[in-house]
Amino acid sequence: MNKKVYLLTIVSFVVGMVELIIGGILDLVAEDLGASLGKTGLLISVFSIVFALAAPILLSLTAKVERKKLTILSLIVFLLGNALAVLSNTFAVLMAARVISAASGSLLVVLCVTIASNIVESKYRARAIGVVFMGISASLVLGVPIGLMLGNAFGWKAPFVLIIVLTILSIAGVHFFMESIQPKPAIPMRKQLLTLKNSKVFSAQLTSFLFLTGHLTLYGYLTPFLKSSLGLSGTWVSIVYLIFGVAAVAGGGLGGVASDRFGTKPTIISIIVVFGVSMFLIPYTTFAFPLFLVVMVVWSMLSWGITPAQQSYLIEIAPESSDIQQSLNNSALHLGIALGSTVGAFVIEKGTVEMNATVGGMFIILALVSSVVSMKGKDSSISSLSNRKAG
Repeated sequence: MNKKVYLLTIVSFVVGMVELIIGGILDLVAEDLGASLGKTGLLISVFSIVFALAAPILLSLTAKVERKKLTILSLIVFLLGNALAVLSNTFAVLMAARVISAASGSLLVVLCVTIASNIVESKYRARAIGVVFMGISASLVLGVPIGLMLGNAFGWKAPFVLIIVLTILSIAGVHFFMESIQPKPAIPMRKQLLTLKNSKVFSAQLTSFLFLTGHLTLYGYLTPFLKSSLGLSGTWVSIVYLIFGVAAVAGGGLGGVASDRFGTKPTIISIIVVFGVSMFLIPYTTFAFPLFLVVMVVWSMLSWGITPAQQSYLIEIAPESSDIQQSLNNSALHLGIALGSTVGAFVIEKGTVEMNATVGGMFIILALVSSVVSMKGKDSSISSLSNRKAG
């Protein structure tokens, strides 16, 4: 496989890290900017919404621009967004910086996937796309502990300085090592959404959305949970996040192995059930830190263990539109992150952070129902739906 794919993976990692890097330092940002914790959590929600919705629009507007040039331009805008975050002294300016970073970042992810599929032989195409998505998933998991460690040591703006440095290196890498790639016709958004008329596909995408919603309802506010429920210091919070991140990355690999060995359906159902149970148990384990860590490791491993199984399942039920489904699934994941962060903020504002796990667990139950509906639903051909629509 073309080694340049790994450069694109680094770019996707840098872009993805910005989304949740602020999650572990919400309290620091809130205190510095004089905003409530719930309001500050909207910095994650708004980013995720923009990230999920901006890519199709920007891709259409830039359909005729050469891909390497567009990637560099997008990285420059992404750089400026993060520079604005470093310079921001008000909540409104920081929110504007997040919107700029999200819009440019969403386009960069699509470009990374597109370029990766173009620079490898057809037999390596799926693997190349998977490697790029690995960078995204790893960044979403590791972004919080990295942000937390830097934020506690040097202030909440330090993580964004790191992003700026990594973005400059990414620009240099793309400029010197990536060849020019002419654009291909973009898939119309209408055609992408048409595939969701298949009830099995829609329910599967809804499962990903609900699963991430439930997860982020607690994970987006894990720092205040750890400090209030367990009385942990900043150092111990960083250690917990690091354990979570390592376990989650390992879980992503194990999820793929389990899916290949036992099948996608049993793997998805098993992960959702055990994940939901672990979330409901979290608030009841805080009396014993070792017990909490054990349950948290299970929760963290399964949080991203479901992703490879879900992607494989989508390819199984919709082989004719597998590329489109991967794109839509990415949007579903980020919309779930947005809603989960928003729900978590609402729960904290109206109740206590300890309630976030229970509320998040309810979304996991809905995800289980949605996955069962998808798996029990009747098979229907997406291609025939498209043909009927065209006719």
